[in-house]
This record gives sequence, structure tokens and C-alpha cells, in this order.
Amino acid sequence: MTVRASALSTPFRRDSARHTRPVRDRRDGYVSGSGSGGAVDWNTAVATATRLLGPGPEISRAEADSAVASLREFSVSAETHVRELTGLGADLPVVSGDVVDRPGWLRGATRGLSELTDTALANAGGDDREEVSPVLAAVNSRGAGMQAGLVLAYLGTKVLGQYDPFTPTDSGQPGRLLLVAPNIVAAQRALGVPQDDFRMWVCLHESTHRLQFNAVPWLREHFSRSIGELLTEMDGSGGELLGRLPSAVREIRAARSGETDTSPGMLGVVELLQSPAQRAALDRILAISTLLEGHADHVMDAVGPRVVPSVHTIRERFTQRRAGGGPLDRVLRSLLGVDAKIKQYAKGAEFTRGVVEAVGMTGFNAVWEGPENLPTRAELSDPLAWLRRVHG
Repeated sequence: MTVRASALSTPFRRDSARHTRPVRDRRDGYVSGSGSGGAVDWNTAVATATRLLGPGPEISRAEADSAVASLREFSVSAETHVRELTGLGADLPVVSGDVVDRPGWLRGATRGLSELTDTALANAGGDDREEVSPVLAAVNSRGAGMQAGLVLAYLGTKVLGQYDPFTPTDSGQPGRLLLVAPNIVAAQRALGVPQDDFRMWVCLHESTHRLQFNAVPWLREHFSRSIGELLTEMDGSGGELLGRLPSAVREIRAARSGETDTSPGMLGVVELLQSPAQRAALDRILAISTLLEGHADHVMDAVGPRVVPSVHTIRERFTQRRAGGGPLDRVLRSLLGVDAKIKQYAKGAEFTRGVVEAVGMTGFNAVWEGPENLPTRAELSDPLAWLRRVHG
């Protein structure tokens, strides 16, 4: 890779060993214990994505230091504001997030994915490849690692922050909050909004995710177990998959002709090819993630007016940014499921807003009392149905 001379002084890049990078992940190297023996070779994923990661924005040393310091500070104050609004986690310690560069996010993300998939695969049948479902056993771990690396390289230039609830930290605290400084700086510049407002706004969202998992003791295990259940159900043979293809085609044609109300996209086609048990497992995972994302979006905007003066401008421009991009970017987003993720934010936020308007935040917090109180995928589109079931 050819590096422009002007980029060598950029603290958000790893291209020059001459400079200390304040946003670099503190733990270098690949994902320990995640070689080619599993379904995904995460070391290959890291190596592939590292080669493909695009450069971050050019920024002076002083600006970089300021961004790192403010993000660490905002990650603490943001969680304080989130706790006041939600009533969750009042007695938990508050720690600052880890501010990282793009390679730092990549290593952190792969550690979390490795931890999650190791647990899920254990639930799906252990390390014995002959006992794991045929679909999983057919995966070439190195090839899967290369494919994962391609996805991570794309996401590595887009992700602003992430809470990983599965990777243990040096402090012994469960989970790790990552704030990707170069992406936050680049997004703020592209949106043309006040930098401190935007940094606080991002921290509000990610701090909400940290609070969700740390204030709700059963959520981490429930989510991991749900992933494991989905993998366990991935035991259909190729013949069974082909057998479901005709009915899936009929459903797609019916949707396109207006005979049904659904219009399957990429995710919809995948669901149509799944067995009923697989669909049920996927429904549970989608319901959980939609709730978590929507709740975080609602909280960041509800807290926003008090601590982020330009919150309405940021939301408007950020929503336009989510829907924008060139043709290639839109295709990639669709293939990688990013568009489906965007829909999760909207649906989950609408559910949260509807419930809070009806019974207040205290009433909404009934969702955290136990897995049985989580909304189903259908209830996310019908908050009144959840209210009737949980609140009577």
C-alpha cells in the first residue's frame, strides 16, 4: 500500500511506526485460541481485514489528543445521563470507554465474535466436527475467515462505536465499550455538526448498550444461548433445503403480486428457506437485537435535548446519511445486512417510544424483568399487544 507523505503524521493511522497512536488498541496481535480449528478462522479474518482497511481522516496531533480525551470523558458522563433517564444500573461503577483506531476496533470486534461463536458452537455440539451440524461442518474455516475479513474491512470504516458484552476486560468488568475515534471524526465532519455534540450523542447510544447488559444480569447469557439455539437448529441437509425452495419461491411470487402483505428482502429470502425451528430461533434473536438497538436510539434522542443542543439537527442529518451512499455502497449495505440493521433501529425505537408514552419508562423497564417479558418479533410492530400481555 502506498502511503502519502502527508498521511504519515496522522495519529489515526497505523502506517507509521514513528508516532505513538493514542487511539490504538492496547492489546496487539490476533485473536488467541481462534485458529483454523473452528468454523471461522478469526486470525485469517483479522489479517484479511487489516490489509483492506481504508485510511482514517487526516488530523493533527492536537486534534487527535482532544478527540481521545473528550470521548473518554463523554463515555462516563453519557452513562450517567442514561442512568438518570432509564433508572437502570444506579449502583454500578462507571468506567470510561476504550477509544481505538480502526485496527483496534477490528481486533476488539473479532475477539468478541470469537468469544460469542465459541460459546454458541459449544451449545451446538462442542468441538467435535462430526457432532456439529452438517451446515457448520461444511464451512471451510479459512475461507470463512477471509469472507468475515471482507465484511469487517467494510464495517471498520463505518462503525462509530460498539459495546461487546462477551469479551472480558483487564479490569475484570464484563464487556468492553469501543469508540472508534477516526470514524467519529470523519462522520462529524461529513455531517457538519458541532464536534462535542456529536461525540456525546454517539456515547449516549453506546453507553445505553453497556447499561442494558450490565444492569440486566440475565441478558448476556440469554442472548448467547439464543445464538446457540439457532446454530443447533442448523441441521438440515442440502436435500431438505432444496425441498423448501419451491414453497419459498411461491411466497416470494405471492408477495410481489400483491397477494400477501410481506415483501421479502435479502433477510426475507433467507427466512423463507429456513425450517420452522430455524425461523423461531432467528425470530428470538432479531427481536432481542431490535429491542436493544431501538431502545438505545430512543434514549440517545430523549437525553439529547438536555446535553446535546443540536440533537435534532444531528438526528436529521444522520438519518439521511444512513439512507445515503453511492450505488456500490448501497449494494454492499444490502448484502452485508446493514440495511436490515437500520430498519431495526427504526422499529425498535418506535416500539420503545410507544410503550414509554403509554406507561412511562418505569413501565417500559418491565422488559428487563426476565426473558419472558421480552417483546416478540410480532409485538415489536404492535406495542399494544405487548402492553396487554405484560401489563394486562
